[in-house]
Amino acid sequence: MTTVPALHTSALTSLTLLARGKVRDNYAVGIDRILMVASDRISAFDVIMGEPIPGKGVLLTQMALFWFDKLGPNGLNLCPTHLTGDAPESVVSAAEVAQVTGRSMLVKRLNPLPVEAVVRGYLAGSGWKEYQEGQAVCGVKLPAGLKNASKLPEPIYTPAAKAAVGEHDENITFEKTVEMIGLDLATRIKDISIAIYKAASAVAAEKGIIIADTKFEFGLDADGTLVLMDEVLTPDSSRYWPAESYVEGVNPPSYDKQFLRDWLESNLVNSKPWDKTPPAPRLPREVIEKTSAKYEEALQRLTR
Repeated sequence: MTTVPALHTSALTSLTLLARGKVRDNYAVGIDRILMVASDRISAFDVIMGEPIPGKGVLLTQMALFWFDKLGPNGLNLCPTHLTGDAPESVVSAAEVAQVTGRSMLVKRLNPLPVEAVVRGYLAGSGWKEYQEGQAVCGVKLPAGLKNASKLPEPIYTPAAKAAVGEHDENITFEKTVEMIGLDLATRIKDISIAIYKAASAVAAEKGIIIADTKFEFGLDADGTLVLMDEVLTPDSSRYWPAESYVEGVNPPSYDKQFLRDWLESNLVNSKPWDKTPPAPRLPREVIEKTSAKYEEALQRLTR
């Protein structure tokens, strides 16, 4: 694993802090750019853990940049991206360079759209639970007889409405997104998201990785152009499975934070299961190290 010191929370004073998310700290750079610093924080069930995963922010940034390069104007050109191409180190003081090197992106300031663009190629997680209740996911009807982790006949688009930090995103129908942002924009996001998922899945498959599902975020620039933003296809926003371990009907081992979720669900707090509200249980060293190893393995397999 990387030897970069853990960064739970950045503390840049040369720039104005805009917001702290579950993982990223965003700072204003003038009026048209944002410095996104990926910390080593990790969240589960929408609760931020007290202990960082050393090097996680660097790995997330490296993976996001890998995918932006593959999918953006320099690669398949499926959608404009928020990257400016400028070095993050160029906008902070010399004393702050260590906080941003390797874990930051200097991006365009956009008008973010209030929709999480979720694409599922396999039935897993909340999608599997919803399917069992009504043979549909977010209003998308699916064939009978599917199992946990079944590959879907075609990837489906199952959007969610963004929630505030600490709250759960709400699964919604495509029709609801039309009400929120209009038919043209809703349709473009859906079509681009499915195209990106299919292209990324093909790339990952060559490396022995299944991308079961993922979510994208989009924004509009000053000209109204739709732009892919935030992170893309990282283990924090996607469900990665090793292809060699995939078996329909069971939860495959994953490269994302499922290991952490499983530990949290099995761990007792004061002799009771954790109620998934802050504060989170303290993470033991073993959980931190194994979670770290999952992220590292995903990046290594993808970029080898």
